[in-house]
Amino acid sequence: MPNLENSKVFKMDYAGRELTVEIGKYAEQANGACLVRCGDTAVHVSVCMSETAREGMDFFPLSVDFEEKMFAVGKIPGGFKKREGRASDKAILISRLIDRPIRPLFPKGIFNDVVVTATALSVDPDIAPEPIAMIGSSVALSISDIPWAGPTGSVIVGCIDGKYVINPTVAEKDKSTIHLSLAGTKDAILMIEAGAKEVTDAEMVGAIMYGHEEIKKVCAWIENEIVPVAGKAKREMELYHIPEDLDAAVKEYGYQKLYEALDTFDRQERQARQAEVEAEIVEHFSEIYPEQIREVKDSIYYIVKGIVRAKIFDGIRPDGRTLTEVRPIWCEHGILPRVHGSAVFTRGQTQALTTCTLGMLNEAQRMEGLDEEEEKRYMHQYNFPGYSTGEAKALRSPGRREIGHGALAERALVPVIPEPSEFPYAIRVVSDILSSNGSSSMASVCGSTMALMDAGVPIKAPVAGCAMGLVKDPETGKYVIMTDIQGLEDFLGDMDFKVAGTDKGITAIQMDIKIKGISEEIMLDAIAQAQEARKHILGKMLECIPTVNEELSLYAPKIVTFKINPEKIGDVVGKQGKVINKIIEQTGTKIDIEEDGTVCIACFGDVANAKRAQAIVESIAHDPEVGDMFVGVVVRILSKVGAFVEFAPGKDGMVHISKLSEKRVNQVEDVLNIGDKVKVEIIKIGEKGIDLKLSEKLN
Repeated sequence: MPNLENSKVFKMDYAGRELTVEIGKYAEQANGACLVRCGDTAVHVSVCMSETAREGMDFFPLSVDFEEKMFAVGKIPGGFKKREGRASDKAILISRLIDRPIRPLFPKGIFNDVVVTATALSVDPDIAPEPIAMIGSSVALSISDIPWAGPTGSVIVGCIDGKYVINPTVAEKDKSTIHLSLAGTKDAILMIEAGAKEVTDAEMVGAIMYGHEEIKKVCAWIENEIVPVAGKAKREMELYHIPEDLDAAVKEYGYQKLYEALDTFDRQERQARQAEVEAEIVEHFSEIYPEQIREVKDSIYYIVKGIVRAKIFDGIRPDGRTLTEVRPIWCEHGILPRVHGSAVFTRGQTQALTTCTLGMLNEAQRMEGLDEEEEKRYMHQYNFPGYSTGEAKALRSPGRREIGHGALAERALVPVIPEPSEFPYAIRVVSDILSSNGSSSMASVCGSTMALMDAGVPIKAPVAGCAMGLVKDPETGKYVIMTDIQGLEDFLGDMDFKVAGTDKGITAIQMDIKIKGISEEIMLDAIAQAQEARKHILGKMLECIPTVNEELSLYAPKIVTFKINPEKIGDVVGKQGKVINKIIEQTGTKIDIEEDGTVCIACFGDVANAKRAQAIVESIAHDPEVGDMFVGVVVRILSKVGAFVEFAPGKDGMVHISKLSEKRVNQVEDVLNIGDKVKVEIIKIGEKGIDLKLSEKLN
């Protein structure tokens, strides 16, 4: 049982709201744990580390999970089991947000399992759990005995009418031109994830620096008030390292050999030469250090890393490009005849095939989570099969990387997608990466823009994206920014800074770094350099497809939307759906009616069928008035009295025998038969029904 006398509560003003951290009351066996509250939002965060390192591990095994508990918003989960199942895409994206700023702050050489678990216990829609969970992870790590170079702070930044807002409410988010998730230490920015409505570079950098001021306050609070009171002493750990004598021996023997192997701009030749030299070095030292082959290989890795980075500082990139040069680009579109829209975007050895599929609005994705229930009309999905990097991997369901890249591309394009009133379609875009050597997510943004244009989606402006890299000398502070990084530069560099946008401004940013933060100066340089690259790439895309296709694909549904009186929906649907099903059968269309009276009619092929269905629906929903003219069908005859004409499904009126002709008619059959199509005019609306006058017989 926890000693409640040792429990502590800490409070601070967090952008106008009270932020509370409770420590010592819950999860006492974790290395570090806390309950963070802000308003009605409460997130519990715990962190645990294994006692020993994983045997043979060559990467840091950090796991971060954000749990959405449906009880947090008073919901019972759907499905048969009525319990939370696989994490939603949003939960996975939040897990990534928590992971990215804390990962660079762990010491090198730590191979113990570390697990961070953030659980949303209560959620106020106006106080997002993401920054609360991120602050909770920082507190839990800071007070634990786990070595970590925090603390960090986190905020969401919006921009309304030119003014920045910290942690905007739902209503404020709808008005905001920026949605920026930001994390960092008191000294530098560690993580950026942003969507924006074509904002300028200055507006985006301003939002980042404004948010960083609040982050500094959070960091100071954790460091100066929480850790001295509730923090544990950091564990003394023997971290993995390369012995100095071994490292020096490998460098002396292998440096020049590796330098010469890497001295080519041809990727395949370089990889072959590098592999051959590395194998020779390992073989040479296998007799000298038979028990330390891993250390030998790691020493080789750092030699290669040092050579590549030194060359980049001298302006020599692995493929010979200048620091601001974009790899060669070629594009094509309309390559798949049965697909509504398709395009291939290729930049260097990175290639994305993107397809666009159009559907009715009722095919939008319904979201179930801690937010208010909503529908996602624009859906962007990203796939990264093994063959894209030449690996023999079986296909698997999308992982966190695929979900994250798809969300980034979606965020980049959402600002240019037309409103439903302008383009009444649900839109699904799928990016399949055919080949990858750096920045496939930005290639998917470019390919998706072209696929949307090929499909005839009237986007507001084309969007392109490019990834910027960084090599920084930790001792001198000197740095170099690279445009359009490839795989090796990403692997051996310090930053992957992706920027997407239109010719007018930024629509999305994502930044991942491996060092302990970047400065405002680096950020400004990277964003400015990305703008020039983006304009160059847009030019290449528009050479391939200059404008949006005017016509939709022959195989895309043709959709007509209009509104009727909501009180008439029941008449259109009919008892047990008989009326609407009859219209669907007669016209070969699909019909969807919203509660507000919005009618969406879709058909394949000739749009005239949709127009015919529209006319029928409007005739049912219309309140008949004297003088209205209709085309109807004779459905019943009373020989000496008159004919009943159905002028709309479920609606009919009688043409009295005297109104069949200006001449005398002895019996109705002399003029009309059942099934005849006629044009009639309403001449009277009474309690007993509607009286009609025959205007014209059409067949």
